[in-house]
Amino acid sequence: MSAGEILLVEDNPNDAELTLRALGKQNLAGKVMLVKDGVEALDYLFATGPYFERNLSDMPKVILLDLKLPKVNGFEVLQAIRADERTRLIPVVMLTSSAEEQDINECYRLGVNSYIVKPLDYSKFVEALTELSNYWLTINIPPIQNGQNGRHAA
Repeated sequence: MSAGEILLVEDNPNDAELTLRALGKQNLAGKVMLVKDGVEALDYLFATGPYFERNLSDMPKVILLDLKLPKVNGFEVLQAIRADERTRLIPVVMLTSSAEEQDINECYRLGVNSYIVKPLDYSKFVEALTELSNYWLTINIPPIQNGQNGRHAA
């Protein structure tokens, strides 16, 4: 198995636990790499700091990114992802509690693929993550990199 098909960038331990539990209901919890702030997310993605030995060819299929992060916020992480050729094409889903119009518009301006406001109700949160993970990991066809996109030809 790869290091993580889903990169979850979440600083709130309760939200991280709820997200992992919800993904666990789809048997995806083992495919999640959790990082707790923007600096750690960038270290993971670009194999720096504590992740310097990580294989850069093993990128996540989707990044679930919180907006309000310590150290480096979600806007800055998204900008760094879109600015680098190695990560530019990875789908990024903003998974946040902010429903502010300016936050939504700025994320789309910076190249986010999807913006989801975290539902307060746990069952709705599970439902949203089920649909989200099903779409990005099963239905969506990712960009082809190095001649492969993880799908087998029919």
